[in-house]
Amino acid sequence: MQNSQLMQQIQFIVEIDRLKQVLRQTLLMDGSRRENSAEHSWHLAMMAIVLADYAPAGVDMLRTIKMMLVHDVVEIDAGDTFCYDVQGNGDKTARELQAADRLFGLLPITQAAELRHLWDEFEAQETPSSRFATALDRLQPLLHNQHNKGGTWQLHGITGDRVLQRMQPVEMGAPQLWPFVTQVIEDCIAAGYLNPAPTKPVGVE
Repeated sequence: MQNSQLMQQIQFIVEIDRLKQVLRQTLLMDGSRRENSAEHSWHLAMMAIVLADYAPAGVDMLRTIKMMLVHDVVEIDAGDTFCYDVQGNGDKTARELQAADRLFGLLPITQAAELRHLWDEFEAQETPSSRFATALDRLQPLLHNQHNKGGTWQLHGITGDRVLQRMQPVEMGAPQLWPFVTQVIEDCIAAGYLNPAPTKPVGVE
């Protein structure tokens, strides 16, 4: 008889392969194609290792890396929601909660609870580790758009003020990286990769 715990674990491993099929809006840095969510998660885990020196006090790096690998698993069911899609973000939480219940529920009880807690912690943004993880999650597509000459920004007409607002969690989660972020945004505007905030006509409040 096969070990039932092992079979549950194998089922989960097989299921998460589907994350490789979930396409994000972000283009690869060379602009050749869209990134998938599994690639994104791997990239973030590597960023956590490489940029560990910029983590604020209280960050558990191993926990952060685990969060990076787990945080987008729910997109297998819920899909990737473009961060600037107001309508799509309206029901994002409900879709992702339902996905978390199903996907983590495939695992044996103890492991299911551990991974679900990591995902919940990332979503809640109440710990230094989760805030650092989110800072990296925001930084990564910024770097992509910088290197592919504004790919996603250009495609969707995103302006500098919206990008700056989107990047705000970096200021709290990885304050040492914030000056770098603002410089990248300024450089992208100067290079024409990112349009500045639209100006209001004279006399319009």
